[in-house]
Amino acid sequence: MEQSFLAYLRGRTRNLPSVAVGIGDDAAVLNFPGTPEFPSTPESPATPDSADTPCLQQVACTDQIIDGVDFRSDSQPLASIGYKSIAINLSDIAAMGATPTAALVTLTLPSLNATEIAGEVYEGILEACAEFNVAVAGGDLSTYDGPLAISVTLLGTVTAPWLRTGAKEGDAIFVSGSLGGSLSGRHLRPIPRIELANRLRQHVNVNAAIDVSDGFSLDLDRMLASSRVGAELNIEQIPISDAAHAMSKDSNRSPLEHAWSDGEDFELIFTVDESDAAALEELSADDLSVNVTRVGSVVGRTGLWKRITGSKLERVFPQGYVHGETDE
Repeated sequence: MEQSFLAYLRGRTRNLPSVAVGIGDDAAVLNFPGTPEFPSTPESPATPDSADTPCLQQVACTDQIIDGVDFRSDSQPLASIGYKSIAINLSDIAAMGATPTAALVTLTLPSLNATEIAGEVYEGILEACAEFNVAVAGGDLSTYDGPLAISVTLLGTVTAPWLRTGAKEGDAIFVSGSLGGSLSGRHLRPIPRIELANRLRQHVNVNAAIDVSDGFSLDLDRMLASSRVGAELNIEQIPISDAAHAMSKDSNRSPLEHAWSDGEDFELIFTVDESDAAALEELSADDLSVNVTRVGSVVGRTGLWKRITGSKLERVFPQGYVHGETDE
């Protein structure tokens, strides 16, 4: 439902000069007044005077989490739920290669114990904001006879944002951290890769990026589809978390299946050219703040592929959480 509706919405929304990047990426990119009225990309940054002077742009993203869908307030700490509401937006900011600045927070609270719930949720919100140097600049509060919902709009700044559309044939594909098993608890306090994004900018040129929210394979496929390319994957190189191994003991799914499709990892998938890939593989986790693993290469044929015996390629299919789908 989500992807088809977004495609419809892109066709209905009016292009405005101030919007450099609109619907379809991890965040919107807006031109500040006085900047040129065209999109900025890593390959062609918007500039006020010359191509040697990248211009600063604003990044904005928003995400909503709802009790019973994205968390369970009856069994999970409200402070951790508040922390998650900020962290998942920070992950989108990281995927754009941006620096977060401010948050607007809207709480829709159940009428019963609304003040107590708001206070506990805000403990986590303020903790995350302090950790990542984000100001709570405003928002809204309302109560009703329904479940808790938290909506956060996060603002940031960027020069030459990383977009889903920038992957090129021959690029190396990397992923940060390890994947799978997040629902064992890590999804409530994910580590948004803001620091990794900052350090990558110091060492390499990132051509395309996306964060892992709905599943590694699904989000990778979305990024590559936006770039109109595909991937040849080294499946055995996909980094699998300890939590995925633990969950596989009771789930009837392999650790790899968990890493492939679980989602809510909030790691970064990104591509760089081959010369930058060689430089990146020389850097340690201390250099980058977290391990990054090369998991494949970008190819001209769309879709996800793995090499099997000899030189033959076999297609593999993305899996993950698709918004709007049910089990019914």
